[in-house]
Amino acid sequence: MNRDQEWMSLALKEAQKGIGRTAPNPAVGCVIVKDGVLLGSGWHRRAGMPHAEREAMAAVRNFHGDDALRGATAYVTLEPCSTHGRTPPCVDGLCDAGISRVVYACADPNPAHAGAAKIMLESRGIAVTEGVCESETRYVLRHFAKVQKTGLPWVMVKMAMSLDGRITKAAGESPWLSGEESLAVVQELRSECDLILTSGETVRQDKPSLTIRRIELLEGRSQPWRMILTNHADRLPKDAPLLCDKYHHRTLIRGGSIEDALRGVATEHGVNSVMVEAGGKLNAGLLKLGLVDEVVIFLTPWITGGLPAVAGEFFPEMNLQQIIWRKCGDDLMLRALTSNGATFCNE
Repeated sequence: MNRDQEWMSLALKEAQKGIGRTAPNPAVGCVIVKDGVLLGSGWHRRAGMPHAEREAMAAVRNFHGDDALRGATAYVTLEPCSTHGRTPPCVDGLCDAGISRVVYACADPNPAHAGAAKIMLESRGIAVTEGVCESETRYVLRHFAKVQKTGLPWVMVKMAMSLDGRITKAAGESPWLSGEESLAVVQELRSECDLILTSGETVRQDKPSLTIRRIELLEGRSQPWRMILTNHADRLPKDAPLLCDKYHHRTLIRGGSIEDALRGVATEHGVNSVMVEAGGKLNAGLLKLGLVDEVVIFLTPWITGGLPAVAGEFFPEMNLQQIIWRKCGDDLMLRALTSNGATFCNE
């Protein structure tokens, strides 16, 4: 690993702090280095707040003064923004600060903006290096990249299943298949996402809350949106937590096309990432339509003969990629990308 990669790895760690907190913006990190010394770092905390580059430059100014930025190198995980939105362009901020070199991992996924920063920076005499730690950073940016390129949010399906591929036990038994360690990981997964999707049938049968319950995971973010996909809203139980708890204003009810519902929340609510916690029919429907980008499966030590994790019509077999295995108590978690999701990490 060369020095540029070492510094970019630190910027990537900064970016990871923003996962699940920045929609509709991406999670981005930045570090400022001069003469081989780290001067400051920053990450984008929330839409409407300063971008990672400005956070990092502010940290440098606070500890070292304005002059320290002159001649420094900025390492940022995403091409600096070049247009004025809710915040001013980071390209201007870098130039005004006297930064002499900018290194970024990935070009902006928005085709209308990709490469613009490089042209603007170089025209003002700033050296630019791109593509450092690109593959690792694409994984962090995958939610944002999919929305920018397709208008659809990233979709992750979470399932806890028995050894015989079932998601329920016999009537009268505990509804939980997975153990405490797995349930704790589910809280982490929810904190990565902007919206949790379920079905009307799941709401009627299980009455889930679909909230983040670990306080530390809520720091700097709101509870995720919750969306019930159903064509029979009148049949939903009025005492369902999604409809009457203190976060009921974060619950959306949508019918009709699954794809239209997903496009709608991306456009109307700035959702970059969706986690699906539902039954076999909705899981199968999403897989059949090719809308799933990632799967997380908790394999539990049960044989139950209950309802299948994926039910309904046949859909094409899937070749999972970038597979991660994790032991969670007595359970085994598999996390992987579908071929569809991998395209946004490999382009």
